[in-house]
Amino acid sequence: MMRHKVVFSWGVIGCAVVALMAMAGCGGGAPAPPTPSYTLTATALNPSTVTIGSASTSTITVTPVNGYTGSVSVSCSNITGGTPAPTCSFTGSPITITSTAPGTATLTVSTSSTTPIGSYAITVTASDANKLAPSNGAQMLNLATATVIQHVVIIFQENRTPDNLFQDPNLISAGADIQNFGINSHGDVIPLTPLTLASDYNPYHNHGSFLAMYDNGKMDGADKIKILCNKGAKNCPPPNAQFVYVPATEAAPYFQMAETYTFGDRMFQTNQGPSFPAHQYILSASSAQNATSTSLYAANNPSGVEDAGGIAGCVAPQGETVDLIDLITGVISQAYPCFDHPTLTDSLDAAKISWMWYGPLNDPGSIWNAPNAIQHICVPNAGNTACTGSEWTSNVVLNPAQILTDIPKGNLASVTWVIPDGVNSDHGGTTGTTGPSWVASVVNAVGTSPFWANTAIFITWDDWGGWYDHVAPPAILNYYEYGFRVPVIVVSPYAKAKYISHVPHNFGSILKFIEKNWGLGPVGPGNYSDNYSDTDDFTDCFDYSQTPLKFTTIQAPNDQQFFLHDHRPAVPLDDD
Repeated sequence: MMRHKVVFSWGVIGCAVVALMAMAGCGGGAPAPPTPSYTLTATALNPSTVTIGSASTSTITVTPVNGYTGSVSVSCSNITGGTPAPTCSFTGSPITITSTAPGTATLTVSTSSTTPIGSYAITVTASDANKLAPSNGAQMLNLATATVIQHVVIIFQENRTPDNLFQDPNLISAGADIQNFGINSHGDVIPLTPLTLASDYNPYHNHGSFLAMYDNGKMDGADKIKILCNKGAKNCPPPNAQFVYVPATEAAPYFQMAETYTFGDRMFQTNQGPSFPAHQYILSASSAQNATSTSLYAANNPSGVEDAGGIAGCVAPQGETVDLIDLITGVISQAYPCFDHPTLTDSLDAAKISWMWYGPLNDPGSIWNAPNAIQHICVPNAGNTACTGSEWTSNVVLNPAQILTDIPKGNLASVTWVIPDGVNSDHGGTTGTTGPSWVASVVNAVGTSPFWANTAIFITWDDWGGWYDHVAPPAILNYYEYGFRVPVIVVSPYAKAKYISHVPHNFGSILKFIEKNWGLGPVGPGNYSDNYSDTDDFTDCFDYSQTPLKFTTIQAPNDQQFFLHDHRPAVPLDDD
C-alpha cells in the first residue's frame, strides 16, 4: 500500500488553529466583555401640528444594550424655527434601567400665545451620570404651529372718542380711563353733556382740527374746532358743542360688548386726520403716496368731495387733489388721490389667504372705501370712472349688509373689513342712531355661526370726529403720527373676559395681529406704523389657554332683518 504524505499550509490552517486555541483558552487571553450602552428612540410628536397655546407629546424610550444599567436623563438640547420657541418638559425623567427591559418617559412640547406660526425642529438627547450619550445619537422631532384664529373681522365705525361714546359706569368702575368733563382753551372745566347720535351738526376733524385740540399736548383746544351744522339746523352750534357724550340708551350694545369681552382705553389713531387717510391706514398701515415715498402721506380728505358727489380715490374727477404732508418737515403739498403703496391685502394674496372688503352701498368712490385709492387694486378704466381690477371685482363688495347673508352661507374670508353705510355709521350729523345696532348685527352673525369658534373681531372707530377726549397720544412720532384716542373692543372666544387693556394700541396693531397670526412679514417699506418698534399686536387682549368664551347675543334695538331690508336713503359721508 502506498503511503501519502499530507502537507498543510500553515497560512490557512495555522490561523484557524490559533483561533480555536484562543477560543478554548489555550495559550490566548480572554475576549474583552462587550461595553454596556443604551439607545434612544422617540415617537413622532402627536399631534404633529398644534394651535398656538397648545401642546404635543412624544414617548421617549431608553433601551439597554449589553447589560446596561443606570439612570438616564433626557432633554431638549436645541429647538429651531422661531423665537420665542416652544418649551420642553418631561414626565418620568430620569429613566432608571435596572434590567433588560427598556424604560420610557413622556416629552411634552408646549407652545404659548407668543409662539410664532411655523415649523420647529426639536433635538432630543440623553446622558447618564457618567455622561454617557446614547449609542445611536440624538433624536430629531418636528412640530408645526398653527393659529387658533382662522378669521379676523375688522369693523371700522366712524368718528368717536372713548370720553364721547363710553360713559359707561360699569367700565369706569372696572378701571377704564373715561372722563366726564373737559378743559377748554381758557382753562375752564366743561362738563360733558348728553347728545344723541342723531345730532344735527358735525365737528370738523381734519389735521388742522387735530392740531387745535392737541395744543402741544395740553388737550385743551377742542373749543377751537369748527362746527358744521346740518342744513336747516336751528340754534346750531350749541354752546360747548364738542364737549358731549352719547347717552347710554343709545350706546348700550357697545357697552354690553365692552363689558363682556375686552375694551381698550389706549387705542389711538395712527394718523392725525380724517376718514380718507384713516381708512388707508387700516388697509395698509400707511397713507403714503407710493411705495418709495417714505415721507409724503395723505393728511386730509380729498378736495371737492362734496361738490364732486363724494367721489374719491382713483375714480375721482381729474383736478381733484388731496393734501400730502411731509412727515419730516410738515410741509403740505397736493396730489391726485390715487396712490400705489403696498397693502396688507398684497401680503394676504401672496400667502393665499382670503380677504374681503364690505364697503358703503353702491359707492365705489367713497372716501371710506380704501381699496379705491390703491392703483393696483382699483385699476381704473381709461376715463377714471370705474375700478376694473380683478382684486376689486373679486374682493370688494359695495353692500355692507351682504355680510349678514354671507356668514350663514358659510362664506367668511380669513380677513374681512366691514365699513358701514353713512346711515348706519356713528358719524356726527347723520341724524341716525342705528350704528350700535348695525355693529351688533355683524357680531351676532359671527357669534351665532360656526365661525365663532375661531374668529377675532376688532371693533374700532376711524377717527375722533372732533369730539373731546382727555388723553393725549402716547407719542408724536413725526408731523402726522400718532393721532387721538378712539375706542376699541375685541370680541372673540379667546378675548380676555371683562378685561380693560391699558396697553397703547393703534391701527397698525390690528395689522400686526393679522401678520403674526398667519406668519406674514410687515406690509412693506415706508409703512411707518407697521414698523414701529413700539407698535404692539394686541397680545395682552387674548388668552388662548382659557376655556373658550360662549357667545351671548348682543341686545340691540334693531336686528339683522332690519338691516337686510333697510331702504333708508343714503346720507352724505365725511367732511373736514
